[in-house]
Amino acid sequence: MSGWFVGSGAASGGRRGALVLLAVVAGLSACSSSSGGSSPTPSPGSTSPFSPATSSFSGSPPSALASLASSAQAAVSSAAASASAAAASFEASVSAGRAQAQASASAALAAVAGGGNALGEVTITGVPIATTGGLNAVVVTIANSTLKTASYAVQVDFTDTTGHTVDSAVVGAENVAPGEKAMPVAFSAKSRGVALVPVVTRAVRY
Repeated sequence: MSGWFVGSGAASGGRRGALVLLAVVAGLSACSSSSGGSSPTPSPGSTSPFSPATSSFSGSPPSALASLASSAQAAVSSAAASASAAAASFEASVSAGRAQAQASASAALAAVAGGGNALGEVTITGVPIATTGGLNAVVVTIANSTLKTASYAVQVDFTDTTGHTVDSAVVGAENVAPGEKAMPVAFSAKSRGVALVPVVTRAVRY
């Protein structure tokens, strides 16, 4: 009896071992079959690197910064063109009809040495650059304080912050009655957009 019991136990143990081996082989086969298919999708909590397929991409995405830069450049160009047009319009409006008076004023200044005899009768007032297209301009107020009708010639220098003269303008007023005023405009077409200091350097009554 004891011999049968031992043999029976060995046979039983062999059968159990065979069953375990079959189970392991079946599991490996299932894993192999699964790995032959599509790649598993990473779980939300997975830290494995993931790269999307780029074969369907074409071109390059628009750049917001490039678009903003382009818009800003267009705005600056438009503003510059508008300022240039405004400056040209202002210059034309001031120059219209004053050629004769300016020629007479230049001749009168050339005939007189020094600052002239009418510096005390002249004042200047700045013109806002918003109305001049960036040009430096002043209204020259000439007040005839004498008892006779007179003509005037005035030179205005436009200087930088160091006192260097960048440009000069000559304006004139003819036949100003006693006690009356004339208000020609002097401007500089140089250094548009740069603030210059206007100074009356010469004024002649003739």
